[in-house]
Amino acid sequence: MKEGYRLLGDFIQPVDERNRDLRVDYLLGVSISKQFIPSIANIVGTDLSNYKIIRTGQFAYGPVTSRNGEKISIALLRDKDCIISSSYTVFEVVNKNELDPEYLMLWFSRPEFDRYARYMSHGSVREIFDWDELCKVELPVHSIDKQRSIVRAYQTITERIELKRRLNDNLEAQTQALFDELFLRDGMPDCTLSEIANVNPTRTLSKGCIAKCYDMSCLPTRGCIPEGGEMKAYNGGVRFQNGDTLIARITPCLENGKAAYINILNDKEVAFGSTEYIVFSPVDTMPSSFYYFLIRSKKFRTFALQYMNGSSGRQRVSGDELAAFPLTKPSHEALSRFDMVAKPVLEQFKVASLEINRLNALQQLIIASISSR
Repeated sequence: MKEGYRLLGDFIQPVDERNRDLRVDYLLGVSISKQFIPSIANIVGTDLSNYKIIRTGQFAYGPVTSRNGEKISIALLRDKDCIISSSYTVFEVVNKNELDPEYLMLWFSRPEFDRYARYMSHGSVREIFDWDELCKVELPVHSIDKQRSIVRAYQTITERIELKRRLNDNLEAQTQALFDELFLRDGMPDCTLSEIANVNPTRTLSKGCIAKCYDMSCLPTRGCIPEGGEMKAYNGGVRFQNGDTLIARITPCLENGKAAYINILNDKEVAFGSTEYIVFSPVDTMPSSFYYFLIRSKKFRTFALQYMNGSSGRQRVSGDELAAFPLTKPSHEALSRFDMVAKPVLEQFKVASLEINRLNALQQLIIASISSR
């Protein structure tokens, strides 16, 4: 073991508190982005008494790793007490003056931890990263003051990111309100989306060509700019370019609001992503901003969810079904008025996204440096 490293099992203990008296009904799950998220499980008629209670400051993780790709579902609860599925393992730090929970969460956020957990998972049908293996994780345990100093540096950047996102949220809400007023007021529909949009337009990208890839994890549920992405060889997937709007067509991504407006590529550059995207692009003189705010509207989302079909947990909506969305054909005057507002807003989102990416990179440097401190 490296100097200054300790076994995680020396600092944590399992917790198994059940919801026997049904006093907690706030149900969450844990995502591979290492956050607690609202559960999409249908719990109507479900007995919640065997669900686990997790308290503020405790951790939960999903021991089954084989269905999560290369990511481990683990998170620290910062919100109010909630319940989670009994399939999760709940644990807590025994002495917070020896190991800061936020510092530990930073350690879990390292990609090296994900790789380690996947490597140490075992099982024939389902691969499991069990409690014993978690306790064998080695990590550097600095003085509590140093741990908290690292956490403060990370959280300061988090606060700056959140401020930028709140400003974006306000801009988007105002622009969305204008869109709804101009284009979605009650009236007699006289066209469908297919008449004023290209649905899944053709974009050329040769197999094996190295291009930017934005998989489903890159699509935001908040804001419009894809996050992350990587250069890789194209071997299939939906293709898109600047000015296109993407929406996820599969559950639970559609319900969660995964969508994006593309304006971060180079001129004429073609990128690609999941086959579970539907792409909208302008026809004629239609402004590209129109489509992003259309798919973000409650009216469009409600329409899309009505046409989800398929087996439970893998339901989808097709491009043809979304293309049938009825609306009143927008006037040139209304489109011009809207684009004068929306175009600079989307450009501001791009600028803010680049700054957030820079701040995220600083956070990753902090996380990466923990093991070298």
